[in-house]
Amino acid sequence: MATETTPQRTFLNTRTTPLDPRTSSASRTGATSRTVITALATTATAVLVGAGLVTPAAAATHTPAPSLRHGADAVHDTGTVGVVVRSTGPHGSRTATAGVADQETGRPARPGDTFRIASSTKTFVSTVVLQLVGEGRLSLDDTVEELLPGVVTGNGNDGRDITVRQLLNHTSGLFDFTQDFPVLTDIDAFQQGHLRSWTDDQLVATAMKHPPVFAPGKDWSYSNTNYVLAGMIIEKVTGRSWQHEVTGRIIRPLGLHRTTAPSTDPYMKGPHLKGYSAFGAEGRTPIDVSVMNPSGAGSAGAMISDTADLTAFYSALMKGRLLKPAQLAEMETTVRAKELDPAWPGARYGLGLMKVPLSCGGSYYSHGGDLSGYTTRNGFGADGRHVVVVAATGDGDDDTTPAANAVIDEQLCADGGR
Repeated sequence: MATETTPQRTFLNTRTTPLDPRTSSASRTGATSRTVITALATTATAVLVGAGLVTPAAAATHTPAPSLRHGADAVHDTGTVGVVVRSTGPHGSRTATAGVADQETGRPARPGDTFRIASSTKTFVSTVVLQLVGEGRLSLDDTVEELLPGVVTGNGNDGRDITVRQLLNHTSGLFDFTQDFPVLTDIDAFQQGHLRSWTDDQLVATAMKHPPVFAPGKDWSYSNTNYVLAGMIIEKVTGRSWQHEVTGRIIRPLGLHRTTAPSTDPYMKGPHLKGYSAFGAEGRTPIDVSVMNPSGAGSAGAMISDTADLTAFYSALMKGRLLKPAQLAEMETTVRAKELDPAWPGARYGLGLMKVPLSCGGSYYSHGGDLSGYTTRNGFGADGRHVVVVAATGDGDDDTTPAANAVIDEQLCADGGR
């Protein structure tokens, strides 16, 4: 059963590419159940007033947001283990939880639990790259070869033809290394190699064994290789790791005390959601995957956070606190991303951001994340005033992402859409 609180502190059916928003629950093709949407929309004003979520006067002047309890329960009912949902907007911040953080101890999921955010990391990395652009230390039109000589080459790959912009918006055509990286996709390989360290050069070299999917700039396809290269570019330009730059430029200034950008440390510190996955292996019992060396994900998906910190980051980003107007406009400039349609119909992709249509009109920005055992979904308006974050653990089923996306859509539409 979900619990709801009002705190004071204001991504194919098997997991074959776990950092990609297309993978696992991210592009599950089950249609969103109308009963889920209906359940999310039936909370009466009196209930919100009684729970102290809005005052009687406020309830009379605006449409109340749907209850998060129904949303958290709906996501949990799709076979997930633990769920945390946070919705923050002009009328306050609310959280709801369902299920457990730890199957062994039975500890319930809590609002402040951290989790592996997987590809949601990409928005942080893109932000740092765009900050460097704003500082005149980098150009989106610079080529990979100019910045990382000899790294992208072989089997038809040519860094001279790929720009930084094409890395960030996934139009490079580079093969996604996670499609040939068993430690992230196979239960036995994970158990044998989850503590091994990997270098960025090794991850990119895995991709270079394969020809490009298409010529640079000619199509769109999600590739984690793009963001490993982006992290390498950050280090080349600054002389410091992407982890160092994300921490110094975003995490510390925003006071994101529950957010980390680990390098090789496999452990999650403090209260956290343990992830569980069978990696799509039929007949296998899901295993605890929370302990893993994040270097296999790198700047494509290694970060850890909680729903409150992610909310603060997305809000600050969209309010212009992290990027100059010209760079934020670049981030929001999108291209059609048909590959994402199974999960997000009509989706477009910018520089580390998705743009998704709202059922009530308009659209919202987002960047999901998937790692075996962990699913992160989020949505936030262009003005940064309303942010919704959904975190779930376990493999779930075909309805997990539709249920999570329904929560996001309902919450944002209750605030008038964007």
